[in-house]
Amino acid sequence: MSQLANREISIMTIPLSALDLVVAESNRTAVESLDATRRTVLRLDELGYRRVWFAEHHGTELSASVVPAVLMAHFAAPTRRIRLGSGGVLAPNHAPLAVAEQFATLATLHPDRIDMGIGRGPGTFDGSIVRALRRGGEPTTGAEYAEDVAAILRYLSGEGGVQLLAGWRPDARGASPWLLASSPASAELAARLGLPIALAHHIRPDQSVATAERYRELFTPSRWADQPFVMAAVETVVADTDEEAARLARPTDVARSKQTSAALLSPEEAASYEIPEETRGTVEAIGASQARGSVETVRRRFAAIVDQTGADELMLYASVYDADARIRCYELAAKAVE
Repeated sequence: MSQLANREISIMTIPLSALDLVVAESNRTAVESLDATRRTVLRLDELGYRRVWFAEHHGTELSASVVPAVLMAHFAAPTRRIRLGSGGVLAPNHAPLAVAEQFATLATLHPDRIDMGIGRGPGTFDGSIVRALRRGGEPTTGAEYAEDVAAILRYLSGEGGVQLLAGWRPDARGASPWLLASSPASAELAARLGLPIALAHHIRPDQSVATAERYRELFTPSRWADQPFVMAAVETVVADTDEEAARLARPTDVARSKQTSAALLSPEEAASYEIPEETRGTVEAIGASQARGSVETVRRRFAAIVDQTGADELMLYASVYDADARIRCYELAAKAVE
């Protein structure tokens, strides 16, 4: 067993959450994509998932998740208990005060239900969009990003010298801050600030163990967390059989191999696409490191990822074409931890 997992963890008790990118599917509109997410979020709430997070992506045909705070506010209203969060709000694109105001407002409207996952990426590969978001500013340095995160936390803690909204007071029911981590460098920042981390295993699985180890090694307790807490984001495709799961996962492999932001193909469309030789090894390696297969196969994959990373929670990313199939995936994933 990994040294990270020297405490007793049962896969049968690991909490499950979800990451929703409002995936745009081929031949479907933004209205249809957002409605699919609505149906998915409502079902996640019924199934007892702990939280659902939304990403900040710009200028892409693959995702209609652009402004996490708007989606959080919208989906908090019809749900009963699930936490809503950003996975993440990208600090370099926004003034720290604006981020703090948004999340203080959300937490006031929905106490004990708001997470603020903070990340660094631009959320786009389009340089003109980056410049527009940042009002002509250049990409931030690591030091500038760290200061932006620290500034957001100061505002939320009431130590920023600004009243975020009339009558507001910081308390334990406010927005819960997290840091997205895909490398030991981001883990070091989270550890220094005493934040829980969302480990980007679905993007950089080769960095997961080193990132989690570095985080636990350096963690300093804070007002936000008294001990380290790791939530691992895992691409998850569950079906009745391993073969069916592989069929459902094929569109994601094709999207990864093409290295474009085009809309997600249907399994039938993806079946006719040949993955280029130059990307095949990488695509297969990433897929093998995730959780794909039948309930029993996914149960073993969850256990392996928890063992490797010491994760306290799993955040599932079901990149599956069609809302019904995606919801079925989350239903079966829940059975994997029963």
